[in-house]
Amino acid sequence: MGEVRFPLAVILLLAGCAAPRGGDEQPLNFVVIMADDLGYGDLSTYGGWIDTPNLDRMAAEGLKFTDFHSNGAVCSPTRAALMTGRYQQRAGVPVVIFAPEDRPTHVDGLQDSEWTFAEALQQAGYATAIFGKWHLGYYPQYNPVRHGFAEFKGYVSGNVDFFSHVDGAGRFDWWHDMEVSDEPGYVTTLINQHAVRFIEERQDAPFCLYVAHEAPHFPYQAPGDDPAGFRSVGGFSGRQDLSSEQIKQKYSEMVVAMDRGVGAILDTLNRLGIAERTLVLFFSDNGATADGSNGALRGHKSSVWEGGHRVPAIAWRPGSIEAGSATDQLATTMDIWPTLAELSGVQAQPHRPLDGISMVPVLQGSSVERGPVYWSFMDGLAMRDGNWKLVVGEDGDEQPRLFDLAADLAEETNLADQEPERTAEMLQQARAWLQDVEADATPQPSTSR
Repeated sequence: MGEVRFPLAVILLLAGCAAPRGGDEQPLNFVVIMADDLGYGDLSTYGGWIDTPNLDRMAAEGLKFTDFHSNGAVCSPTRAALMTGRYQQRAGVPVVIFAPEDRPTHVDGLQDSEWTFAEALQQAGYATAIFGKWHLGYYPQYNPVRHGFAEFKGYVSGNVDFFSHVDGAGRFDWWHDMEVSDEPGYVTTLINQHAVRFIEERQDAPFCLYVAHEAPHFPYQAPGDDPAGFRSVGGFSGRQDLSSEQIKQKYSEMVVAMDRGVGAILDTLNRLGIAERTLVLFFSDNGATADGSNGALRGHKSSVWEGGHRVPAIAWRPGSIEAGSATDQLATTMDIWPTLAELSGVQAQPHRPLDGISMVPVLQGSSVERGPVYWSFMDGLAMRDGNWKLVVGEDGDEQPRLFDLAADLAEETNLADQEPERTAEMLQQARAWLQDVEADATPQPSTSR
């Protein structure tokens, strides 16, 4: 693992794309697309059960990651890591964010002291926008326009009814920048339309677009569903009255609608003649629930097993990324920030050093060396060191378990007894890491009083 499966010489001549822009060279554009609860075994691109021709095309024309991981096993933590390039625990967002009235003990949101990639790029002259899901703070002081995004169309909660845009607590949740604004339409369709419109409007200047899809997160609502149908069966907070077959059908249609949006973005970039100076990244915020598929991986969303955080990821930039390439480089959500930084010439702030590392060499056909990577959610703690993975606290088991992912991707064979020294050392490192990030955590107002 950590080695690419195509010749380095093929695209080494493209190494210049990693250098900060200078002279008359036009800066790169960035489109960052995140799915919600999409599993490693969902997409046809990864041998999954849902036909996604546009993501298949994106992979056929770009680079497919097979060892890419969300920083968190649930929504908010991964989004905090994406925005900051740091472990979400340092940003003070280790768990899902709820509105205070829904969950009295809670994380408030992404604090002003954090420095997002959107802020860095906006300061460098980029037009910035987010369309879709934010989930890094409910109140206006946490709105994405306060974190470097000049334009926001979407919702601030964890999920909304795809048609009415009402969240689980019955609040209308669709925003235009800092104002709640009614905009009729199916969430995925609206996100797709705004993404294309933004690219068309900003084509002549550098831009960074964050496309944060709701699909295929619950509630399971397909584009052709009756807009009133879901709310008539018990309300948003209740379980949908659907059979497993109906859920699978709607889930699939939701992913297909998202896939069409990916195709529309790629087509727009090609039509406008700016594809070769635009990097498009696609990935998921965590693994699938039991309603989706994580393929042969163990576990689902909310766990530190591979199924909770190993996710599909694709990079696309015609003329710079070798078409049809694949890499098993270990990469994470927090690596996006430093990757964009290297390609654009922006920098992190000294008091907010990045935990992620740049994946630019990987986009060029090489690989990068990296140290251990860690995951923590609720009682679960995990660590990767090369091919070795340690898991402790998951499924109520406090005994450390050790797996060789090169031979056992499904995490079935516990090697802790055969590798006691390695297990003990990794466990000590993982606990020391958790202590470090928790001690360094950005305070949340509700928990610092």
